[in-house]
Amino acid sequence: MQGSEAVAEAAIAAGCRFFTGYPMLPFTELLENMARRLPDVGGVCVNAASEIEAVNMAIGASATGARAATGSCGQGIALMQEGVAELALNELPVVIFNMARGQQDYFQATRGGGWGDYRTVTLAPKDVPEAVEHTQLLFHLADRYRTPVILLGDYVIAHSSVGIDIEPVEYPPTPAKDWALDGSMSGTGRARQIWTWALGKPNTPGPGPTGAWQRIADKYAEIERTEARYEADRADDADILIVSFGTTSVFVDRVVDELRADGVRVGSFRPVTLWPFPGAALEEASRGCSHVLVYELNGGQMVEDVRMYAADRSVIRSIGGVSQDASGMRQGGLFNAEVLRRRVVDAVGLPQGAS
Repeated sequence: MQGSEAVAEAAIAAGCRFFTGYPMLPFTELLENMARRLPDVGGVCVNAASEIEAVNMAIGASATGARAATGSCGQGIALMQEGVAELALNELPVVIFNMARGQQDYFQATRGGGWGDYRTVTLAPKDVPEAVEHTQLLFHLADRYRTPVILLGDYVIAHSSVGIDIEPVEYPPTPAKDWALDGSMSGTGRARQIWTWALGKPNTPGPGPTGAWQRIADKYAEIERTEARYEADRADDADILIVSFGTTSVFVDRVVDELRADGVRVGSFRPVTLWPFPGAALEEASRGCSHVLVYELNGGQMVEDVRMYAADRSVIRSIGGVSQDASGMRQGGLFNAEVLRRRVVDAVGLPQGAS
């Protein structure tokens, strides 16, 4: 399957029955696959007239209790930011697929551009099989915590073709959606509403703005404590640690293999969740390293989180950079294992024979 097809099948296996989006490469193929497949399972896919319309449709679908999703590339998700904040502050679960044009949406995913105290759980898969796994996990996490979540993919994820079997993953039960709006309780005195301030009805008063927002803040603090995920390879004895995320990590793995074969004590660290960032694990993995090299294809975004958590800030150096191809859709010349290896060698002053 092509990556976009595999992710669509994984979303359906996870129970997604409402999907909407506006076609924008490299997200378009995911929208097309959902439009083709959702009617077969009794679901609905809407080609929205804009990204703002799409995110608000997803808000409405989620409010009824449906497993809902939307997406775009980063430029389109920028238009959704108010809606993403409303999802978080109204505690509505939606999966947001960002099939990004490179790695320049790290800040967007981890800092957000909406209003209020909210965060978005963000997973960044390194390849299509992991994207399939992450897709199902994100639907589970969205329902478990009643929050919007993000899969941060890219052109490589969307367009790579792999052989893969997709089966539903069994997760522990999530809380009942007793908050869902089903239109059945009007006039009963127990009518439900979903609203940011959670004020409630006169006979069932809610916690008010401060109480509602504090509960949400406490929830994100819990997520930060419990849901950080990472992958470390040969970091236990590493003198050089390379930190990367997403599809660039595949090249890091190759370079680590090659340099280890040459006797260089190098390891890798990959945050699987960009938020919550696995800071404690990075601190431990980087302890004692003489070099912590950050490889990301942007102007320097994840490096800020690395500086926050690495055991020694003085050894951190960025070896990535802005790298787009001529179309602006894909990673450019830095997306290359040989280039990465040369940058590692140059950064740490290894003998030329190591390059």
